[in-house]
Formats: sequence, structure tokens, C-alpha cells
Amino acid sequence: MKKILITGSNSYIGTNVEKWLLREPEKYIVETLDMKDENWNQFDFSGFDVVFHVAGIAHIKETKRNKDLYYKVNRDLAYQAALKAKESGVKQFIFLSSMSVYGMETGIITKDTTTNPKTAYGRSKLDAEKLIQEIETSEFKVAILRPPMVYGPDSPGNYQRLSKLALKLPFYPKINNQRSMLYIDNLSIYIKRYIDSNAHGIFFPQNKEYVNTTELISLIRKSHGKKCRETKLFNWMIYLLKPILLQISKIFGTLCYEYDEDNICLISFLDSIESIEKEK
Repeated sequence: MKKILITGSNSYIGTNVEKWLLREPEKYIVETLDMKDENWNQFDFSGFDVVFHVAGIAHIKETKRNKDLYYKVNRDLAYQAALKAKESGVKQFIFLSSMSVYGMETGIITKDTTTNPKTAYGRSKLDAEKLIQEIETSEFKVAILRPPMVYGPDSPGNYQRLSKLALKLPFYPKINNQRSMLYIDNLSIYIKRYIDSNAHGIFFPQNKEYVNTTELISLIRKSHGKKCRETKLFNWMIYLLKPILLQISKIFGTLCYEYDEDNICLISFLDSIESIEKEK
């Protein structure tokens, strides 16, 4: 049996991973820690085999005024948690980083792609990665996760916005793009695997299938019994505006990790969308 501490109470990812692990209570004991509490460092980390650090700032608009907060939370707090875990005898530290460390809006990311974050969010995550990796030893394993967009029922971020838009559009563009995405249950499966194997290194979890935005919109509409009307009429406008408008690049551009045959996802992209939309 392994005892796991999730640092970041009530986070979307932390809550769902906890529920997934607790499906096997004979294998895992899971506790969560509220990192917003200034007294979090008084909590006893000893006795835990794994710390899964998910606390961080992501889904808020980045400004000059809150820039320092990204570093305080995403970098400094993560490093402090890792140090405490190591000093307490924890065997494995799993850090939730992000695809944003590459600073790319379009393209294909391989294991050799150079990191070049463009935002405080991406830079703070990469800084945290480097600091945490520096304290890794044979007795203290560090696993860095750089997931693409994570989606699921009631997930924060772009999926819910796209879902609402898809249901309102009378027609939508037919675009041939590919995006890496990660269903929350598939992420939980990956986390379970990393815990079971005491994995260390940098990992790129993603769904087994790439996602085409047109197909995604179509699936969302079909799940609600709505007709699917695709058109190439305005594609020229989308390609023209992509370099200028970030949100268009995020939705209709290609951004994915190189395909990995070792992907272990059990839940298909089709099944994940049907499951999410049926709950609405």
C-alpha cells in the first residue's frame, strides 16, 4: 500500500486523481493539503511515499500586476514543497508542469524540442522544474509532467468555452489541424502508473488520438442532437488572423506532442466527449 499526499486541495486535477486512486482503497491512502493556508509547512510529510504537487496558478488573466504571483506560487511554493518532501523522507515527488514551457502556439513538440516559455506562467513552471530536479537523488525521485490541455466534466479552461461556442454556431470551419489533449480520467491513469512504478524523469502524457478541432465541434453538437454544418468558406480568414489572434491559434492551429506508441490511455477521445456532454 502507498500513501499519497496531494498538495493543492480542491484543485480540479487533484480532486479527480484522488477519486481515481481511491477506487482501490486496498492499494492507496490519499490525503490532500491546502497550500493556500500559510501554515501548510507545519503539516507532517513524513510517512508519505509520494507527493503529487498540483497547487498553482493557471486560469487567470496574466497582467503586470499579478506577474510576481506566478513565480511565488508556481515556482517558489512548488520548490518549498519538494524540499520539505525530501527532508521528510518522501520517496517520489510528482510535479504538474505544463506544455507552456515550450512557448509554442503551433507545431509538433518532440523530446528534443527546446523549452522557450513566453509567459510568466510558462517561465514559472520551467523554473520550478529546474529547481526541483536539482534536488533529485536515488532516494528522492522526481517526475515532471508536461500535459497538454486537460479537459473533463466541469473542467476550467478552453474546453468549456469551445463547447459553449460549438452549440451556438450555425456552421463552423472545416480545418485540418491536430492538437494534443488529455482527458482527466486518462491523466489519472497516467498518475497511477507513475506512482506504481516510482517513475522519474520528464513525461508528456496525452490522449492516444490527436484531436481535430472540426471533429471536436462536430462531436459536441452530435452529443446534443444538433446538426453538423461544416464549411471552408471562411478558412482564409482564420489562416489570416491566426498569427494575430492568440485564441484562434489555440483553437484551430496544430500543436501536439510527437506520437508515442507507449501511450496507455484506456478511454478514447470519442468516449470522453460523449461522457462529458451527456452530463450537461
